[in-house]
Amino acid sequence: MERLRAIMDTLRTHDSVSVTELAAEHRVSEMTIRRDLDELAQQGVVRRIRGGALSLLLRGEEPPFAVREREAVEAKQRIGAEVAALIADGEAVVLDGGTTALEVARALAERRVTVLPLALQSATLLAAAPRVRLVLPGGEVRQGELNFMGPLTESSIKALRFDTAVIGCCGLSSEHGLTAHDLPEVAVKQAAIAAARRVVVACDSGKFSRTAFGAVCPISELDVVVTDAGIPREQHDALVAAKVTVRVVA
Repeated sequence: MERLRAIMDTLRTHDSVSVTELAAEHRVSEMTIRRDLDELAQQGVVRRIRGGALSLLLRGEEPPFAVREREAVEAKQRIGAEVAALIADGEAVVLDGGTTALEVARALAERRVTVLPLALQSATLLAAAPRVRLVLPGGEVRQGELNFMGPLTESSIKALRFDTAVIGCCGLSSEHGLTAHDLPEVAVKQAAIAAARRVVVACDSGKFSRTAFGAVCPISELDVVVTDAGIPREQHDALVAAKVTVRVVA
C-alpha cells in the first residue's frame, strides 16, 4: 500500500510520527492512521505510543518482507511472468530472494526447469511443482527474510553453473549500480551473478529511486532488466546505453 510506504519513508528520517499529522498529510481519518501504525507495529517497524509511534527502522534499513510483499503486487506479478517468459524449458536458474523473485517462482512452477532458490519462500513453493528440478543451497537462513546466506550458500553457488541468474535488488541506478541493504546478501548475489551465463534483474520501478548500503555490481554486468512503466526515463536510457536490455511490463 502506497500510504504505508510513505509512512515508512517518513520513519527513516524521523524518530517518531504523530497520528494527527499523518492523518492531515494523507487526508484520511485518524482511525485509518491508527490501523496503519498498528499494522506496522505487528511487522516490527514501529512501537506504538500515545498519539503516534516511535520508529524502529534504522535509517536506510529495508522494510520487512511481509510489508514489501503487499507493495506493487500487480506490477510484481507482471514482472514475474515476463522474467519467466525469458527462461527456456531445460534451463538451470539461480533465483534470488525477495518479493519480486517470489513472483518469478510462481510463474516458473509449471515449467520444466532446474532452480536453485536463494530463499525458503521460493523453495517451499517450488517443492510442490512436479516438473521443477529443485536444488537447495546450504547455509544460514536470515531471520525474517528467510534468505540463504553465508559461506556455505556461496560455496553451493560457486560449485554450479547456471544459464540464468534472476536477481532482485534494494536499489538500482546507473550511478551506483545494483545495491542491497544486507551485506551477507551482497556476497550471495555476487556469487550468483558470477556463476551465470546471463543476469536478469527483476525489480519494480520504485527501486530506481533508492540506493542501498552494499554495492553488488555496476549495471555493465547486467544483461536484462525487467521492470514496470514507472522507470525514470533517464535510468531507462542509461541502461540501454550500457547495452542492457530493458523490458517494461504494461
